[in-house]
Amino acid sequence: MNLKEEILKLKQELDVTIVAHFYQRDEVFELADVTGDSLELAKKAMNTQSKYILFCGVGFMGESVKVLSPQKRVLMPKIACCAMARMIDVDYFDESLKKLNDMGIRNEDLLPITYINSSAAVKARVGEMGGMVCTSSNAYKIIQKGLESGKKIFFVPDRCLGQNFAKSLKLKSSVIGDGSNINEADIICYNGFCSVHQLFSVEDIEFYRNKYPDILIAVHPECDVSVCDAADFVGSTSQLIQYIKNLPLEQKVAVGTEYNMVNRLREKNTYILSSTKPECPTMNETTLQDVYNTLKQIQNGQEAPYENEILVDETVVKWAKIALQRMFEI
Repeated sequence: MNLKEEILKLKQELDVTIVAHFYQRDEVFELADVTGDSLELAKKAMNTQSKYILFCGVGFMGESVKVLSPQKRVLMPKIACCAMARMIDVDYFDESLKKLNDMGIRNEDLLPITYINSSAAVKARVGEMGGMVCTSSNAYKIIQKGLESGKKIFFVPDRCLGQNFAKSLKLKSSVIGDGSNINEADIICYNGFCSVHQLFSVEDIEFYRNKYPDILIAVHPECDVSVCDAADFVGSTSQLIQYIKNLPLEQKVAVGTEYNMVNRLREKNTYILSSTKPECPTMNETTLQDVYNTLKQIQNGQEAPYENEILVDETVVKWAKIALQRMFEI
């Protein structure tokens, strides 16, 4: 019996749901009971009846599942870490607030919004300050609602997402440390980014437009502002999938997001918007062997924490959940 068959056999025996993000490698993705983008997976996992969630993705996603479903045991075959999420922690968050305070902007003048790509601890810090979480699908609506407070938005950690949505709302944005006038900004962005989406350039778009004059360009809002400005469509992972699904099969489209997802979209007339392979290294750390090893742990059973089990402090769960619930309410 090969490894895939062993995994399928264990799945049938155990009270477990395998959850996988769109960016996972094909052999892992194909074994999942639930697939989607990060928040979608946390919500779907919350609604499963399984005691165990085996989450194939990166660390902050597993934490989101645990925050929303603290009664479930959440295990990750590999606790890979999103590079963007690593760029912001509570200390960096507080240091940024201190810099803003030194520029004359009080904490009371700020409403923090954190992208879902952040740790539970950062989400909790945002929740304690009256802020909320957003995703790339709902950031426009969340920021709009946040501005009703009359405060400046402090957006962490992805500067591109913050800048792109500020531009779409015809608002001024500024990035901490870029030399711009922070005091004039409606949205103040932390200087984080996605290493994969930074690979795409306007030159890539020009290459495809010159080669195929009728091609469409679809990109994720984690791309640079210049790339998003030059694209025909900008949308989250789920929105990109739906956009491309609705195109006629003969319509050529070049897509600016993670390779594994784009490669599964459709069989023809779909191109990767980069001369290099935009593959998320951490999303690709999880292997079939890792999935099998984790299932074997569950089969063997134990009361103490498993290897790679996601555990989140109760206080962090409380405030991170509040930040997430504020988003759900909107």
